[in-house]
Amino acid sequence: MNFLVIGGDAAGMSAASRAKRNQPDMNVTVLEQTMDVSYSACGMPYNISDPSRDIDDLVVRQAQVFREKQGINLLTGCRAEAIEPETRVVRAVDYSGKQMEFKYDNLLIATGASPIMPDIEGIDLNGVLPLKGLSDGRNIKAYLNNHDVRSAILVGMGYIGLEMSESLSKRGIEVIGTTRGFMRNYDEEIAEVVKQTLAAHDVSLYTDYVVEKIEKKGEKLTICCGGKKLEADMLLMGLGVWPNSKIASDAGIELGSKDSIAVDRRVETSLSGIFSAGDCADAYHVVTGEKVWIPLALVANRAGWAAGDNVCGKNVQLQGVAGSAVFKVFELEVARTGLSVKEAEAAGFDPAAITIKARSRAHAHPGASDIWVHMVGDRKSGRLLGTQMVGKEGVVHRIKGPTVALHAHMTVQDFSQTDLAYAPPFSPVWDPMLTAANQLVKKL
Repeated sequence: MNFLVIGGDAAGMSAASRAKRNQPDMNVTVLEQTMDVSYSACGMPYNISDPSRDIDDLVVRQAQVFREKQGINLLTGCRAEAIEPETRVVRAVDYSGKQMEFKYDNLLIATGASPIMPDIEGIDLNGVLPLKGLSDGRNIKAYLNNHDVRSAILVGMGYIGLEMSESLSKRGIEVIGTTRGFMRNYDEEIAEVVKQTLAAHDVSLYTDYVVEKIEKKGEKLTICCGGKKLEADMLLMGLGVWPNSKIASDAGIELGSKDSIAVDRRVETSLSGIFSAGDCADAYHVVTGEKVWIPLALVANRAGWAAGDNVCGKNVQLQGVAGSAVFKVFELEVARTGLSVKEAEAAGFDPAAITIKARSRAHAHPGASDIWVHMVGDRKSGRLLGTQMVGKEGVVHRIKGPTVALHAHMTVQDFSQTDLAYAPPFSPVWDPMLTAANQLVKKL
């Protein structure tokens, strides 16, 4: 059997490795258009903050290891250009321009996503840089090493923008953040805590700012918005990503949420024998049951495993995703899972919400700090719909409790009765999770 994989990062290599483990005699081929495979993209902001670290420290496994130890035919510098479902052939071109054809019995499309680069004047100027793949990280580190960068503008203040604000600040660079809206999927109180922390670290924040064009005079880059101009030595684009789904669409495969590739719970597409996983594919939301596109690392790896199992004849079906995400910005931990109030309303729920401020440790225990919890429930069913948190400690691991509750479709009342562990160095007797749930029950 020929299993062909397009894309050699998280989902693609997880699927290839899983299939080869299941059936060692299977012929597994991976086409990767770059020279990089299996690396920790999420670690790039932290690597960039340290000039002494090599960006290649983020590579989890070298390409040669996949070839020699696992017997995977991994072709780097080889870009898939078209899928022909009728003949089960993928046409590709390698780095030298050589045209190639690959036959498959089963195919996985794991083409990932690309950074959004708006079609505006000056977007291609030197010093205007995205951050998505490992090559982007290399380019940023090289630019910082070769230029006297004392200030940087972050266009977009999503997860990457917030993480990079800390990363660049650690290198002594003045940071200016611009965004159309700030943390729009978070509760206002949660977002305000992050805003105050950015200000405390001298990060200038311009909201409702949409870049109209970019100019360069000498070594300085200037962005323009409604007559307002901001100037810096470097411009980092962090407007989000978009799924690389064109090769699938051109082959007649159905697209789903936000033009991602539509898959079922087996991660199979609308065409039999063709699967898709990673940042290019959609998934089911465990709260709503509807299709969503949430490009995150665990989603990609788990879907890759499912594809690798299913092409070997197993029947692995994924529960779906809760949209769980965490990030660090300076001393803050920020986390969320499930739905916000606006998302709950859009999904047809009748949401009620509460935001509480508690302490991360027991009363008077040294080192305690504030922690904010925002919790959303449904008035009709009593179900827990989502939770958000921010604080200096204890946030990241606490979010896992409500995440499990969402997968189990628990009510807020049921969650309020869970037996969460207590010891003074880690929590008050009434954990902030329980305090929030108890308060929310009163509103349902």
